Amino acid sequence: MTAPFSLNMLPKQPGVYMYKDARDDIIYVGKAKQLQKRIKQYFTKNQTLKTKVLVKNIVSVETIITNTEIEALLLENKLIKQYKPKYNINLKDSKTYAYLKMTDEKYPRLMLTRTARKSKRHPNETYYGPFTNSYHRRRLQILATKLYKLRTCRNLPKTACLNYHLDLCTAPCINKVNKQQYEEQVKLAKKFLNGETKSIVKELRSSMHKASDEMKFERALELRDSLRAIKSLQEKQTVDLINNKDQDVIAYITNNEHCIVSLFNIKKGVISGKKDYRFESMQDVLEQFITAYYETAPIPSEVIINISVPIIQEYLTQRKGVNVKVTIPQRGEKAQLLNLALKNAQYTIENTQLKELQSMLNLASEPTTIECFDISNLGSEHIVAGMTQFVHGKPNKEGYRRFEIQVTKIKGIQDDFASMYEAVYRRYKRCKEDGTFPDLIMVDGGTGQLNAAIEALRKLSVHVPIIGLAKKEEEIYLPGMPAKRFNKNSKAMLLLRYIRDCTHNYVINYNKIKRKIKFKKSIQR
Repeated sequence: MTAPFSLNMLPKQPGVYMYKDARDDIIYVGKAKQLQKRIKQYFTKNQTLKTKVLVKNIVSVETIITNTEIEALLLENKLIKQYKPKYNINLKDSKTYAYLKMTDEKYPRLMLTRTARKSKRHPNETYYGPFTNSYHRRRLQILATKLYKLRTCRNLPKTACLNYHLDLCTAPCINKVNKQQYEEQVKLAKKFLNGETKSIVKELRSSMHKASDEMKFERALELRDSLRAIKSLQEKQTVDLINNKDQDVIAYITNNEHCIVSLFNIKKGVISGKKDYRFESMQDVLEQFITAYYETAPIPSEVIINISVPIIQEYLTQRKGVNVKVTIPQRGEKAQLLNLALKNAQYTIENTQLKELQSMLNLASEPTTIECFDISNLGSEHIVAGMTQFVHGKPNKEGYRRFEIQVTKIKGIQDDFASMYEAVYRRYKRCKEDGTFPDLIMVDGGTGQLNAAIEALRKLSVHVPIIGLAKKEEEIYLPGMPAKRFNKNSKAMLLLRYIRDCTHNYVINYNKIKRKIKFKKSIQR
């Protein structure tokens, strides 16, 4: 590979380099202990695919010399944040967990959120979580709101709602409580959500036993679920450890195509959460990950890693303002924690379902995002469609969509093919507006459903790989080809069948909801 500029003219001091493309846009920012040596490494033969693509787009380089490598790292972090270069890593968690947020309003509410990031407009927002169990999270939200009589309305109404009359809210909307009194309610709710729950647990347990003795079993079960929700708040599916430190454990592995970073957060000696990050392999991924992650995440007193990143300790210490210990343990409790993180990373990278699926369907790349459609009907009524979205083989429920089919209302007859056309067309017409598409589309059905979906894509000029999966023989239908049968129990087929079945259940539930609504309306007449 030949550089489009003179490598020998580059400085040999530490500093930051910025690669630019033909439009003079910064596409990558990096730092180096010795700039010339580091930049030369990009133009060797043995490079990963992503690095080759990056190098192909480099037209020029700009360098900034610094006094030390740590200064270069700090500057690199600022420049990445400022320019958001295309080829620097983008921290997208493999899975998004839910948080509870106490809002920064005159009369705060407790609500669900998927991001735990304070905004400049609302600096006093408080976050609790993440919660891996949605049921426990919901129970906690209800319990804290009821116990401390917090408002639930999005906008303060002019008259008191039902919650006030049920003694579940102190009604700041009609000035039944002043701001100072309401702040005291919020303060108590925050204490509860921070784990100060002993008195509440004692009271709930006593009420549960009393309800059980009085044979009020539904009430007893409700109280039991509340106790379990509090327990999940305290534990957050944690593993107890001996020490009492705040630590992060970071395990990094690569297979030359992708790399996985598994991160355990340890709060007060307890593993409180795990996140997996997946990137395309390239140089300095771990260093980039650490600097990007701690741009927003709190820096613990100790970071345990499996690969040496020489200047990270000094960088984190400067960012935190106090000494941060970076450890590569060889034995003992810390080594056990690191091995646990490595096992999780290894499991993630060895999950070969997507690679097998890519090979099986002859796709250009791994189908990281798969969207699946199904139709549900009861005669010519309640014809609905559902779409599920799977990312890295796992359901992404935020990406699920439901469609109330209109074409059958117009025709007055059941038409599964027309229904499939409508659902696919509506979905990707919207996607076309923001330019985000899945890597693979799947429809539940055979040739008819597949052809209807293909026609919708053709009408939109959308080009995304698409297949049909028929239930009876578990056959895969490809555009313009006869049905194919693969090993039903292969990893790839098990994944497709799982996605198809999840979609089927999702759309059936939507159909049931529509029927219930119609039934209620009929009996109200």
